[in-house]
Amino acid sequence: MVVLLLVIGLAVSFLVACSGLLRWNEVRYRKKGLLPPGTMGWPVFGETTEFLKQGPSFMKNQRLRYGSLFKSHILGCPTVVCMDPELNRFVLMNEGKGFVPGYPQSMLDILGRSNIAAVHGEMHKTMRSAMLGLVSSPMIRDKLLPRIDEFMRSYIDNWSGSVIDIQEKTKEMALMSALKQIASVETGPVSESLKTEIFKLVLGTLSLPINVPGTNYYRGFKARKNLVSMLRRLIEERRISRCSYNDDMLDSLLKVDDSSKVKLNDEQIIDMIIALVYSGYETVSTTSMMAVKYLHDHPRVLEELRSEHLEIRKGKSREEGIDWSNYKTMKFTRAVILETLRMATVVNGVLRKTTKDVAMKGFIIPKGWRIYVYTREINYDPLMYPEPLTFNPWRWLDKNLDSHHHFMLFGGGGRMCPGKELGTAEIATFLHYFVSRYRWEEVGGDNILKFPRVEAPNGLHIRVWDNQDQIVQSIR
Repeated sequence: MVVLLLVIGLAVSFLVACSGLLRWNEVRYRKKGLLPPGTMGWPVFGETTEFLKQGPSFMKNQRLRYGSLFKSHILGCPTVVCMDPELNRFVLMNEGKGFVPGYPQSMLDILGRSNIAAVHGEMHKTMRSAMLGLVSSPMIRDKLLPRIDEFMRSYIDNWSGSVIDIQEKTKEMALMSALKQIASVETGPVSESLKTEIFKLVLGTLSLPINVPGTNYYRGFKARKNLVSMLRRLIEERRISRCSYNDDMLDSLLKVDDSSKVKLNDEQIIDMIIALVYSGYETVSTTSMMAVKYLHDHPRVLEELRSEHLEIRKGKSREEGIDWSNYKTMKFTRAVILETLRMATVVNGVLRKTTKDVAMKGFIIPKGWRIYVYTREINYDPLMYPEPLTFNPWRWLDKNLDSHHHFMLFGGGGRMCPGKELGTAEIATFLHYFVSRYRWEEVGGDNILKFPRVEAPNGLHIRVWDNQDQIVQSIR
């Protein structure tokens, strides 16, 4: 009996202590002024666990309780979540007027202080100018697309007759394609070492910044250190050899002659490379995997897409590649990619930080707080996308949806994704060879999670075989 009373007493004391901590945390932030409604959760941890585990459900519940602008504490920062399309557009279009990039500490530490997503002002202009020089349309047309085409043809050449994990394959594909374009890295020991560290780095960017062995942050930060060492060696080897690598991105970044518009130091070059690999890897791999998934589930879309690509293949041998003029005819392919990005919501939103107290909708957001521009809900707005839960690429052909002022699949304002055309070209080239060469079916009924990252925890397995239409057309 005494033991039972002791247990009950401890349980009650624990509940009272927890309730007191939650109450204290709410009162502490209430002193900040006229904040939007919401809850702040636990000291230090806030509501990060609920945010990462429940994702869209957590956001919807909070919106139902508090409206489209509410406060929270996620990923180590006091944050105001904004789900209002007009307010989101205002925040994205007004950098420098109280808003700067506000990515979590874990992302800043792991991607680097000179990462283009973190810097602002003149530094951002310098870094963006350098990146745009690497991924401009003329660069894609003349240098990058031939590299992408050669790589994709080779990479998917022997998939017929096998069961593959398309998630694993698209991850490796996106990473190897990026390494080839950036530094002419081919399959081998160097690429394997880089791949191992990059996979750890990616997982660490969305985590609490707790530098304790065993945490994703610890592994990600350690992976960054290893990557920096490897990239420094690569840069030094380039400088010593003085050999041209067919003007890959690293060659362009290392040029120091009078023709160079922007000159970066080694730290900035390394952070630029990490940003290029990270952003391309995440978006290209996930969108490619989900496009395969949606095409499998929507045979009419697949038939239309395959017709477009078989038309391009007419008169070409299996070994013959595609060029810029072929790529520019892929209208339906582009629509499939945009619809995949919308439906899968590969990017849920962006973070900004206030540099001064900012008034929004009658509330005051204190200086130093994060604003989470949550764009996921816009992707399912029935006013912008009728029947929003239907996978319908044709919607992108009928209207200029990608020029709508609430279109935010690639961000917005002065931070519109600079590599969007390059990423689209990579996915389009992959789809060109995949749907023209192969047919496939899913095996295993694998589950797909869509938050905080789109992923299949157990992989997404498909059985692949040759597309006879392509074989017949090649014979003709």
